[in-house]
Amino acid sequence: MTAPGPPVPPPPVSLAALGARYAGLVGAVLLAVAGYLGGALPDAPLGVTPASIWRAPDGPATLTCWLIGTVLLVGAWWSLRDGAPSTRWAYVTAGLWALPLLVAPPLGSRDVYSYACQGWTYAHGVDPYTVGVAAAGCPWLDTVAPIWRDTPAPYGPVFVLLAALAVGVGGGLTGTIVALRVIAVAGLLLAALCLPALARAAGVPARRALWLALAGPLVGVHLVAGAHNDSVMLGLLLCGLLVVVRRPGRPAALLLAGALLGLAVTVKASAVVVVPFAVLAGMPDQYTVRALLRHGGWLAGGLLAALLVTSAVSGLGFGWVGGLTHSGDSEQWTSPPTAVGFVVDYAGALVGRDPQAVPVVRAVALLLLIGVLVVLWWRAWHVLRGLNEVAAPEVRCPRVARSRVALHGAALALVATVVLSPVFHPWYATWPLALLALTAARTTWFVLPAAAAAFLALPDGTNLARVSKAPGALAMTALLLTVLVRALLAARRRHR
Repeated sequence: MTAPGPPVPPPPVSLAALGARYAGLVGAVLLAVAGYLGGALPDAPLGVTPASIWRAPDGPATLTCWLIGTVLLVGAWWSLRDGAPSTRWAYVTAGLWALPLLVAPPLGSRDVYSYACQGWTYAHGVDPYTVGVAAAGCPWLDTVAPIWRDTPAPYGPVFVLLAALAVGVGGGLTGTIVALRVIAVAGLLLAALCLPALARAAGVPARRALWLALAGPLVGVHLVAGAHNDSVMLGLLLCGLLVVVRRPGRPAALLLAGALLGLAVTVKASAVVVVPFAVLAGMPDQYTVRALLRHGGWLAGGLLAALLVTSAVSGLGFGWVGGLTHSGDSEQWTSPPTAVGFVVDYAGALVGRDPQAVPVVRAVALLLLIGVLVVLWWRAWHVLRGLNEVAAPEVRCPRVARSRVALHGAALALVATVVLSPVFHPWYATWPLALLALTAARTTWFVLPAAAAAFLALPDGTNLARVSKAPGALAMTALLLTVLVRALLAARRRHR
């Protein structure tokens, strides 16, 4: 037997990759500095504009650090969009960039203060699904954005329990914010642990998936520094998908995966669109209606059990479903349906009419979303059945191909959810980004919008969409029409 040779050293890291690593680190440090100068601090003034930030004593330094830091971080991430030099290198670099943001004040949003007050409300025996934090008497009310002070919590009972835990552990406001950030980072770490195995299951390089999903500027600013609960949803979602991909067809695994997906839904309800595709990923190799009902039943049982148990343990029941209706109270052109509604209203004003089109267009978009989700699922189902039918009975379609079809369908379902939802915030782009990093053949089409979304918010939480309503709505509508026309032309070419 030949003795094994010495271990092969990893290939040397290029100067371009090293330059990207340290450029991104400088960018993250500048963003943290901007946070201390003018971030979403508890005593920061609310309802400000970019002009008023500039006129503040540290305004020029704040905006300069924020803009340069964002450009450096986005540029460094973009430069390696085809993959980091190695999986370990991607982990280390993403962690290095997260360190300055981990110790920065809340950045890009004031939602973490809403979380704190919702947790305080529940911890003091008040149902956060029936009253807003103002009526509940939260002592930190002045830190919450005015639009969310009188609205019920739009999050599921799992996150309300986590927010109440953060209040109990943290005590005061600062301790609660720290605890909420720890919870957000824990969700991100869970996602980071699941990504390599999911990448192998989908047949894509783990170094690319990790880089795109973890090193992006939206992750550092909004999931780490902003402590958004989207990281908890993503961690549970990816964990559930990993279970079905690794143990397809096994009832115990499907029950566990359903429970994990149910927990993700009880953090943010948008995770529910992934569930039908998780059923496809959990089917071993027989794509029949009978097998679909059997495996889907096990997964649905786990999901339903998670929903019932968490609703019972929290004592809140399903009141959180009603809170979802308030998530669209904010009207911004970054949501394509809202932008189209704005443009229709502007056109009506020109002829002396007030169409009030935003609610109508939003309702039509939600109906369209349901149709798109059905089409995406049916397409994935049809492809999976076709892959098995063309193979010889003794040579079934490779598991990698089946997993990739199901996961890519889930990714597109999240894309459709983000695009057709009544409201869009920059951190929403992290939902489809994680799954597209695992399945998409080309990266530019989804990396570019995620990079652009990094410039939508200022360090104190001011959303630039609020101060660019008309031009933003017109630009978004024009972009939407362009994409639709190109898609129709491409479909016509394929048909020919």
